[in-house]
Amino acid sequence: MQLDYVILGALALGRYSGYDLRRWMEGSGRYIGYGVQLPQIYRRLGVLVDRGLVEFEVDPREGRPDAKVYSLTEAGRAVLLEWARSPFEPSPRPMDPDFKLRFYFAGQLDRDIAIDIVRTELEYRLKHDNLTAEAPSPPKYEPQIPDLDTEWARQIHIMGHEHGYASTAAYIAWLQLTLARLERGSAH
Repeated sequence: MQLDYVILGALALGRYSGYDLRRWMEGSGRYIGYGVQLPQIYRRLGVLVDRGLVEFEVDPREGRPDAKVYSLTEAGRAVLLEWARSPFEPSPRPMDPDFKLRFYFAGQLDRDIAIDIVRTELEYRLKHDNLTAEAPSPPKYEPQIPDLDTEWARQIHIMGHEHGYASTAAYIAWLQLTLARLERGSAH
């Protein structure tokens, strides 16, 4: 179902063929973290046409197969707006793809929607992601592999914690900057 919102959100900006949607997902849309193959896009477009959410026109191409160029219907716009305005529930996992999807495709529709999504995510992160640079004490290791160096394993686990801490701290900083920018009313 998430792919439906990617497609509907992209079609909110213009008319695209399935191939154009895939090219966009591999290009400027790659950072939303939603990669799919072309057959998946065409299958979902067929379902969306059957549901009356998108429609297409055939675009004749000289020397190449004709292309179907898709656009939103009124029903498609209504479904996209309903999803965009529905409550956003943050995931326990930081930097979850659903947040990116919501921010990108729902946030593009209205500044207040974007602000609400970012504020909800930020409040959740500040409440639930107990950031501490110091790695928690590891459990007592009882190696099950001969010659496993428990001190080395502990160092690796500390580095993994530091990576998670740095990534989450950077993510929270980005959320704070983005919220301030949105609330100022400027996207610059």
